[in-house]
Amino acid sequence: MSPSPHSPIGVFDSGVGGLTVVRALMQRLPNEDIIYFGDTARVPYGIKSVETISHYATQITEFLLEKEVKLLIVACNTMAAVASQVIHDLSPVPVLDVIEAGTRGAIAATRNRQVGVIGTLTTINSQAYVHTIHAAAPDIGIHSRACPLFVPLVEEGWLDHEVTRLTAREYLSPLLELDIDSLVLGCTHYPLLTPLLKEVVGDSIQLIDSAETTAQQVVELFEQTGMANPDPTPGSHQFFVTDVPQRFQDVGSRFLGQPLFHVHVVNW
Repeated sequence: MSPSPHSPIGVFDSGVGGLTVVRALMQRLPNEDIIYFGDTARVPYGIKSVETISHYATQITEFLLEKEVKLLIVACNTMAAVASQVIHDLSPVPVLDVIEAGTRGAIAATRNRQVGVIGTLTTINSQAYVHTIHAAAPDIGIHSRACPLFVPLVEEGWLDHEVTRLTAREYLSPLLELDIDSLVLGCTHYPLLTPLLKEVVGDSIQLIDSAETTAQQVVELFEQTGMANPDPTPGSHQFFVTDVPQRFQDVGSRFLGQPLFHVHVVNW
């Protein structure tokens, strides 16, 4: 049975961060069914090898394809950076990812052609954003910075904490000296820090939220393909994790901006 407009959207991440993408999708496409997979038992991915991440991405992709999704969204910058080709090769349905979406947002936003990118160590070291942006716009200068402490600070709920503010200033000060006018939030945890980051970088730098740009890409894709769900009733949302559903529900509710229900544990 092939996917239809009534089929769900599959979204996956190494943990809870991809829920920022789900939140953006729920706001833009409220009648779409969504299945989310967070690999909470094996997070963080940002410090693992390319081979390991590719193996995990293969498992998750196959799991979601068995659910007959009509679209796959790689809501993990680390997976998109190092396992994108593996996922595309496996999938008979369209695949979107946050790096492609963030790239589009950065190219559209920059005026002086100087773009900053922040993300996990693996995402930054992969140079995925550099390659993707340069493939579309070779004239843009890209200045990258790994910010590994942001993820634990966000999951701790320290979104407006002085420790987070000092950390952000330490990480971002080298980028601010480079005359960037756009900053890509190259990790799905980072949008929760938007108010604090805006305070640190100032009004002259535009923050690119790849969750929002991904949701916009989905809207455009469905307009082109006619795969939007025609059912006017609100969509259903299911969440699959590989460990500790209570922790996922507590942190995930913060990411989603509402209580998180229907969490199932997958034992691999």
